[in-house]
Amino acid sequence: MSAIIDYAPLLWQGLLTTIMVAILGGGLCLVVAFAAGTARLSSHRIVRWPAAVFVETFRGTSLIVQMFWFFYALPFFGIQLHPLTAAVLALGLNEGAYAAEVVRGAISSRPRGQTEACIALGMTPALRLRRIIIPQSIPAMLPPLGNVMVDLLKNTSLVSLVTVADLTFRAQMIRSTTGETTAIFLTILVMYFVLSSLLALLTAWLERRFALDRKAKSIKENVRELTKVGPL
Repeated sequence: MSAIIDYAPLLWQGLLTTIMVAILGGGLCLVVAFAAGTARLSSHRIVRWPAAVFVETFRGTSLIVQMFWFFYALPFFGIQLHPLTAAVLALGLNEGAYAAEVVRGAISSRPRGQTEACIALGMTPALRLRRIIIPQSIPAMLPPLGNVMVDLLKNTSLVSLVTVADLTFRAQMIRSTTGETTAIFLTILVMYFVLSSLLALLTAWLERRFALDRKAKSIKENVRELTKVGPL
């Protein structure tokens, strides 16, 4: 335990780096998920096929290989990425490929009648996605997207392989210096568990919030309809 107390500042710095990588990677993941997920539903093959190739490529290959490719292989083609940039790109694109299927599945599960009604009202595909379909699909997306974000957080431990000084990287440094193994890795295990639990709580809160919003809107719509009908 003395090693943990002595090296607490190093672990704190690693924790902050882990959180930063998770936030940046998660943001990229969501952007990629909605872009690729909606593109896979496009009626145009020139949009749908590249999105499908991207999703299957990043889902079908190892995250470690992708991370090594961004950091170690791209310099042979004249592209040198900062370790943090390579790590965020690999995490965001890999998890975004999985999340894209979540988005696609949630949107596809919407009743066909809603799309037909939007077409009858003259809405463009982009407008009906933005105003009608995606907002109504978000509650169905939240639980699996929450799982993707937890998985992304846990996979941040791999960024130490491309020299990003995250929590796992700092723990390995302390272990090589002090020889402590059990106490150090038990400590970071608890840290990862706490972060994952916080993400799960945030997801559950968002689910409840969207459920309450939908219930409130439903009540308002019912009151509006009763007002139109008037007293019997």
